[in-house]
Amino acid sequence: MRPTPATPAPLTTHPGPPLAGRVRPPGDKSVTHRAILLGLIAEGETRVEGANPGADCAATLACAGALGAGVTRDGGAVVIRGTAGRLAEPAAVLDCGNSGTTLRLLAGVLAGRPVLAVLAGDASLNRRPVGRVVEPLRRMGAELYARDGDRLPPLVVRGRALAAIRYELPMASAQVASCVLLAGLAAAGETAVELPGPARDHTERMLPAFGVEVTVEPRAGAGPRLALRGPATPRATRLTVPGDFSAAAFFLAAAAARPGATVTAEGVSLNPTRTGLLDVLERMGARIERANQRLEAGEPVGDVTLTGPDRLEAFDVPAAWVPRLLDEVPAWVIAATAARGTSRLAGAAELRVKESDRLAALAANLAALGVRVEESPDSLAVTGGRVSGGTVAAGDDHRVAMAFAVLGTCAQAPVTVDDASSIPTSYPGFVAALAALGGRVEEGPGPGSAAGRRPAGNPAGTP
Repeated sequence: MRPTPATPAPLTTHPGPPLAGRVRPPGDKSVTHRAILLGLIAEGETRVEGANPGADCAATLACAGALGAGVTRDGGAVVIRGTAGRLAEPAAVLDCGNSGTTLRLLAGVLAGRPVLAVLAGDASLNRRPVGRVVEPLRRMGAELYARDGDRLPPLVVRGRALAAIRYELPMASAQVASCVLLAGLAAAGETAVELPGPARDHTERMLPAFGVEVTVEPRAGAGPRLALRGPATPRATRLTVPGDFSAAAFFLAAAAARPGATVTAEGVSLNPTRTGLLDVLERMGARIERANQRLEAGEPVGDVTLTGPDRLEAFDVPAAWVPRLLDEVPAWVIAATAARGTSRLAGAAELRVKESDRLAALAANLAALGVRVEESPDSLAVTGGRVSGGTVAAGDDHRVAMAFAVLGTCAQAPVTVDDASSIPTSYPGFVAALAALGGRVEEGPGPGSAAGRRPAGNPAGTP
């Protein structure tokens, strides 16, 4: 769990030249979470190269250790000695920190194991809904309880013998689908999940690497049908985690926003369920090149180079595209502020139950910087133009903090993020990476207060 700092940790970025250079973001969070949890219940020793080093994935790793996995580090790799599904009952509450992925996927892992566990997190996580995983797991036979009418964490899971089910998701959620599939590993028979639309597919890509066969059946006019047959014990494996596209997205969007800027993100995930932002930026006029493409543990990986055009054009993002760029909406606003006209995005109500109410946070902070923005229950409309300087509120949300830190490089005056302490949740090296690309960034109070300010460094070995 990321500790709450006694005092805020402001971060100020100054206007400067377009970002340029190469960056290698940390390992993908979504892939890292799944590798750790499958390693936990696998038979044998799993080696994960390039695991995300942030606080969210550290919480998953700590939970795996509390449930009986042996966890060690070997150079840059995480090594997990699996339990073959025989979990130890934890002696204390499993602290999921700020990570909704940890809590929801771990509920599926625990549902069919004969242990009692309590899953909880920080104040932000304990405000985020869990009813969407409680309902299918109860249908399978697990015993679960949560506060506020089984709606919010902490979540109590008492594992039981599970029955396989066919479950139609009411919404296209990769976390819920993954939760049910992970529970299905302990259930007798075929567990099937039917999604109403597209969603991330990391779990179904990774399970075969652990020796578990998954059937993926496309369906016309809907999302896929996913199925596996249990009980099944994953087999340990070795895998390399691709770079996190969501982390690289901020720098790529900033390159799109400045004529002639060029940024290359090396070794990032090119999973098509994650790269909707590239399609949007391309429609807005950015030039995108992909190179060195390959597969790693079922995930497409490669280098992405984005070059900013003379002028971006506004673009209305189709609602059907939004699931493929949901985490990248904070990066999208960087490009939208530079586009000619009004860019719109709808169908994003899910952003209201992330680490913050992201739609509200983005709208309020853009307005504070003089950007014309309209907010509705599930949408934003951003009119491009001048971005003035000022102070914005991160709301303890790492993606909001990173978005406005990067936007400050494109503004007319310095932009101060009031508290950037949430950024290491996903990207501990973010400030150094931004500086290495040419960003003029300071850690400490903003303009007008010299106390405690220091330029951001570029430690050896960072991109």
